Amino acid sequence: MGLCEYREELVFTFILCFLHISKIFFIYSFLSVTFALAAAGAGGAVVAAPVVLGVVGFTSAGIAAGSYAASMMSAAAVANGGGVAAGSVVALLQSAGMAGLSGAATAAVGSVGGAAGGLVAALI
Repeated sequence: MGLCEYREELVFTFILCFLHISKIFFIYSFLSVTFALAAAGAGGAVVAAPVVLGVVGFTSAGIAAGSYAASMMSAAAVANGGGVAAGSVVALLQSAGMAGLSGAATAAVGSVGGAAGGLVAALI
């Protein structure tokens, strides 16, 4: 093997190594961003859930008059013949607004927030 052939093979090997390292770096960067956004989404959702419930009208003192929660409760009561059914969405949100999120609800909200964060990372 002549010197020129050796150089060509060395350059080709160098280029392949560089491309391989670039590919690993890209995958590592993508995974880092994905995990960071998923964690931010999960944490943000858990922190924001009680705030959002209060803003919508599900407060610790009950459903706030004239709020979106009040209109939801009214619609649920009309649909059920005058009362809100136990276990309905309105009842669960009212319970969460008054007592806070249970461990299972916190896990569910965190999972949905994490999935949303991961989806955002995939779209970026």
